[in-house]
Amino acid sequence: MFIENEVFLIFRKGQVLQIKIVHTIAILVIFTNSMVIPQSIGSYAKENNKLSISCGAVGIELKLCNAAVEIWSKNNGVKVEIIPTPNSSAERMAMYQQILANQSNDIDIMQVDVVWPRLLSAHTIDLHEYDPDAGKGHFREIIQNNTVDDKLLALPWWTELGLLYYRKDLLKKYHFSLPSTWEEMRTTAKAIMEKERAAGNRNIWGYVWQGRNYEGLTCNALEWLVSYGGGTIVDNDGKSTINNQQAVKALQMAASWIGDITPKGVLNYDEEESRGVFQSGNAVFMRNWSYAWALLQSKDSPVRDKVGVVVLPKGGANGNHTSTLGGWNLSVSKYSKNPRLAVDLVKFLTNPAQQKLRAMYAYNPTYPQLYEDTELLEINPFFSIIKQALSKAVFRPSARVDEYYNRLSYQFWSAIHNILSGEKDPGFALLRLENSLNHIKRHHGRL
Repeated sequence: MFIENEVFLIFRKGQVLQIKIVHTIAILVIFTNSMVIPQSIGSYAKENNKLSISCGAVGIELKLCNAAVEIWSKNNGVKVEIIPTPNSSAERMAMYQQILANQSNDIDIMQVDVVWPRLLSAHTIDLHEYDPDAGKGHFREIIQNNTVDDKLLALPWWTELGLLYYRKDLLKKYHFSLPSTWEEMRTTAKAIMEKERAAGNRNIWGYVWQGRNYEGLTCNALEWLVSYGGGTIVDNDGKSTINNQQAVKALQMAASWIGDITPKGVLNYDEEESRGVFQSGNAVFMRNWSYAWALLQSKDSPVRDKVGVVVLPKGGANGNHTSTLGGWNLSVSKYSKNPRLAVDLVKFLTNPAQQKLRAMYAYNPTYPQLYEDTELLEINPFFSIIKQALSKAVFRPSARVDEYYNRLSYQFWSAIHNILSGEKDPGFALLRLENSLNHIKRHHGRL
């Protein structure tokens, strides 16, 4: 499959290059067409020659999936249908739940969020039943996240994590070092913001992030809590850890930013709103996922070549640098009529060669060795930061709370939003949240 007239931005030695996708896909075709397809798969495919997969909604994500699927399809003689899915994560999950509740085989392979393996565990197969070596070589922590009751329910496709973006030109201009703690970040952000406003940039703010009442706020707030040693919402046994003084301190800190170094509008920001403010030149620091790097360095970006990336600050001198882990995986429906073929396609799409190709388009791989690949390091100069952040990443507690994660996250982000907006006192809000979480635990055995 050749995708013509599409260009994507990649980076080499500080320069932005426009590379036609057709070139890379052509190389991939040459490489993968030379692969030897196991005879067992080939003979089985002749009798069971149809699969379906959901693997992206729009843009380069969908194009890369289409190209890779077509290669596997051609080599195996299997027709593969790409099932359109909503771009919204919540809407995609609702679509899956409806299909799976009917035990439908409409989708054999599902692209699943990092917090979904346990939520969908009743409807997905154990990949180890078809390949005991499945999952080897990936980051161990992601495989652990995707393993439920000793069953590997998804293979990692790419990973995301929160990072601190900063205006390196402004830090240099005003002689500031990179902040190590949240307190240092606030001091630096405020000082530069005030100096820039005095110089005429009245719209600049110190720090933007994701404060809307949604899952992104759960990710931001979890980073604050862990950085201050304030727990991970619940522990490994599902017991609430939220009501403690370090958690209160972390949330008081975040609430104090609003109206000071952070615009009040942040309470309605998601990833793209915060990126829009930062990319327009109107913020000194930004918390966002690693996807933002490519967009910030695009040809028409006002902050191109002015941005640096580091791990998120820690909560004081004795705190922790951390980042909430995101990313996507591939699972096979237990209602698939062709699970053996589906597993083979999942293994192909998630193998190191495929992930190296995707890494050229800003999809962070899940194989540690790819972060030391010289070609990828030339294209993605911040890969060393990504690897460092991955070693300190924290998972949202979906694996600890069974199918009740969505309810937990909703209650968590709602309580945090009330604190940030000034509607609730942090101590009171966390006490109420603890009571709510413990109520669920009492009635369901686990959260």
